[in-house]
Amino acid sequence: MLRGVRIFLVRHGDAVPEEDAGSDRDRWLSPKGREHARILGRLLREQGITPEAILCSPLPRAVQTAELLAHALDFFGVITSLRCLEPSSQPRVAANEIRAVASPVIVVSHEPAISNLGAFLLGLPAFPQFRTAQCCGLEEGKPTFSARPDLGLVQPLFVD
Repeated sequence: MLRGVRIFLVRHGDAVPEEDAGSDRDRWLSPKGREHARILGRLLREQGITPEAILCSPLPRAVQTAELLAHALDFFGVITSLRCLEPSSQPRVAANEIRAVASPVIVVSHEPAISNLGAFLLGLPAFPQFRTAQCCGLEEGKPTFSARPDLGLVQPLFVD
C-alpha cells in the first residue's frame, strides 16, 4: 500500500501494571521496558536506521519508547503524538498520517493497533502480534526484518 516508503513499526516497551498506574492510559515504562527500548534503539542504529520522522501514540509508555529510540538514533526532530495510534484505533487513519510524513518513519503504538496497522499496510487479513519493544521493518511494501531486544537480535525476513 505504501510502496517506496520505509516504515518501522514498534510496539512500546514493557509497562508497569495498571494497578500501579491507576488506569491503562496512564501506564509508563517499567525498568525492563526502558532497557528493552534502549536495546531496540541500538539494534536499529546497527541496521543504519536514520528516521526522518517518529510518530507515536500519546499514551505515556509509547511516548517514552519513542523518546528512547529518538535518543539512541540521534533523532533531533519533533516526535509527533497521534491519537490514531492509540490501542483501539483504526489502521486506515494511521496509514494516512504515515503517508503525510517523510520516510523513513518509526511508528510506536500498542497491540492490537500496531499489528492491525501492519496488516493494513501490507494488504493482508492479519499480521502477527508484536512482543513489547519489538520492531518490524516494512520496505517496498514487504516486511524485511524483525528486531527483538528481548533476544538482542535482528532477524531478516524473506518474503516473496
